[in-house]
Amino acid sequence: MKVHLVDGTFELFRAFFGTPRGSDATGNEVGAVRGLIATLTALLREPDVTHVGIAFDHVIESFRNDLFPGYKTGEGVEPELLAQFPLAERAARALGLVVWPMVEFEADDALATAALRYADDPAVEQVVICSPDKDLSQCVLGERVICRDRMRGTFRDEAGVVAKFGVRPESIPDWLALVGDSADGIPGIPGWGAKSAGTVLARYRRIAAIPDDASAWEVSVRGAARLAGSLSERRKDAALYWTLARLREDVPLDESLSDLEWTGAPRGELEALCEEIAAPELLDRIPRWK
Repeated sequence: MKVHLVDGTFELFRAFFGTPRGSDATGNEVGAVRGLIATLTALLREPDVTHVGIAFDHVIESFRNDLFPGYKTGEGVEPELLAQFPLAERAARALGLVVWPMVEFEADDALATAALRYADDPAVEQVVICSPDKDLSQCVLGERVICRDRMRGTFRDEAGVVAKFGVRPESIPDWLALVGDSADGIPGIPGWGAKSAGTVLARYRRIAAIPDDASAWEVSVRGAARLAGSLSERRKDAALYWTLARLREDVPLDESLSDLEWTGAPRGELEALCEEIAAPELLDRIPRWK
């Protein structure tokens, strides 16, 4: 069997910006939730989708905001999108899915924890993380744990991670710490870019193993002395950024593999929700009812 782990936060953002707006009977914006239901039912109609879990950022902030004030917050996110998160979680449950709403941790942490847990089960052929988020590339394990970009119809296994970033999955947090990640508010180390980070980390794997003296580097990189100096002056910053970029694999998730089996949508619950969001036509998309 395959286990599909869905980045609910990404799917809701994608639905908000990629599907038509729409209101419920009281005038509240619900278009993103309608789009979310549509894309999740499309996933559930695929023949190899049998076990599914979906994670949401119940709140945008997490423990990482306590570590670094510049880390991403909900500031700047459109209020009409933020207001749909609780409803999105309800919609996923009404589809009969296991839902992980994250508060202290982030949705990506839940997905990383689940990927590690279920990939270890001999009954699981493959874990498919449904998200294009580069952070989740660190969870990839050969062809056993892969990332899937449903929008583009592409997959990223370990060879794909190396082809895109120049490093193996375990070095992705180090790569992000050096290069930075504007989406998460990680500044990176001045001077370092994707190519230089990929080249150096392909040899040393971890930031801590990169020599301070560029003359000791066993790889050729343009501007090596400048890059080495920049890193040497900011080792503490790099260590902090690594901690921010490294996904946690110890999120307390209660569900066993059997709990993730999708057996259909509870009809009454989903009918009530579709009536609430004024979208009864979505019921026609459901491939199976409980």
